Amino acid sequence: MRLIAPVFASALCLSAVLASPVMAAENRFPQPLAEETLPSVAKLPATWPQSWVTIHDFHFNAIIDGRIAVVDTADTVQPLKGLVRASQFANFLIAKDRGELYTAETFYTRLTRGERTDAITIWDASTLQPKGEIVLPGGKRQQSVTYPHLFQLTNGGKWALVANFTPAQSVTVVDLAARKVLGEIDLPGCSQIYPTGERGFTSLCADGSLFSVALDANGAAASSKSVPKVQDIDNQALFGTPAMVGTTAWFVSFHGMIQGFDLSGTVAKPLPGSFSVGTADGGSPEWRPGGWQVINADAAGKLYVLMSPYGKEGSHKDGGSEVWVVDPAKKARTMRIALKGQSVAIAVTREATPHLVVAQAGGAIDIYDAATGAFVRTLGATVAANPIVIQVP
Repeated sequence: MRLIAPVFASALCLSAVLASPVMAAENRFPQPLAEETLPSVAKLPATWPQSWVTIHDFHFNAIIDGRIAVVDTADTVQPLKGLVRASQFANFLIAKDRGELYTAETFYTRLTRGERTDAITIWDASTLQPKGEIVLPGGKRQQSVTYPHLFQLTNGGKWALVANFTPAQSVTVVDLAARKVLGEIDLPGCSQIYPTGERGFTSLCADGSLFSVALDANGAAASSKSVPKVQDIDNQALFGTPAMVGTTAWFVSFHGMIQGFDLSGTVAKPLPGSFSVGTADGGSPEWRPGGWQVINADAAGKLYVLMSPYGKEGSHKDGGSEVWVVDPAKKARTMRIALKGQSVAIAVTREATPHLVVAQAGGAIDIYDAATGAFVRTLGATVAANPIVIQVP
């Protein structure tokens, strides 16, 4: 009998100790959580801030799950604002005046096999939800690691041009407003799409020429012209992605020579006087451009070139450790920007104080002051696994 009372008393004390936190919790959280309506979809602003960019994530480990990340380069807390699916070597366009985004994609009925469907998916730029699609005929859309100039706008943004490869090359013309395919233009021996004139495009060809096509009101070829020897394929081959300044396309070669093309007329015209990005000590063996998106431009027309000191034959996709800023009016380099790591893609925002956005090979996104070259911040590897193309809306 003497053992019972102490045990009973201890039990009472223990129950009191255990009960007190529960009672305190009830006092702190007296109300249940409000019901949440599903699905709950936030909206982006109708006009995206000028610090926003889109970053194409090739997603190498799961190519069928590629995506476009909408990123605020000024936000270090939550820079990722949304994602758009970009399946199977997709390409991407922004139409600000329509409030629409477009992805040219490929699907299979059994995910990785089965019947193939190529389509342009139309996305709402505020909700990032699909709002329609245009099926492309023939199963011939070019599937390759993303280049920006395999999918382009023309005719004031009303039409889209889609590159095809079977391996025969051609361009499909699509009316985005009417949601229909208009036709197809054969493009033997030429590749990439550079919008030219009011309603047309230019491609660079394997023999060093360029080929310009003007389209009629129905999307058919009204005229075409080849301009020979615009580049030296063997010695000064050009990267396929240019920096656009208005209707001037600035290309850089594997050896660092810059060549401009006037795309304002129906036929592209090479600008006279190509020039070098310059040289520097410390190259092993030499400084050369390198990366995936290797050249870009700011609103003032200055050019930014991604450079590597380890330039050699075959190094043109290896990425770079510096960005060299070039003034095309003076045909001279004005600044060198040392980067935090080996990088593969660059772009410049259209902010009042523009920023250089750099994608490192490991996925980190770094931000620099474009005017001074000073490092500003890093977003880390938080928005994309394999960022290879940056677009400024």
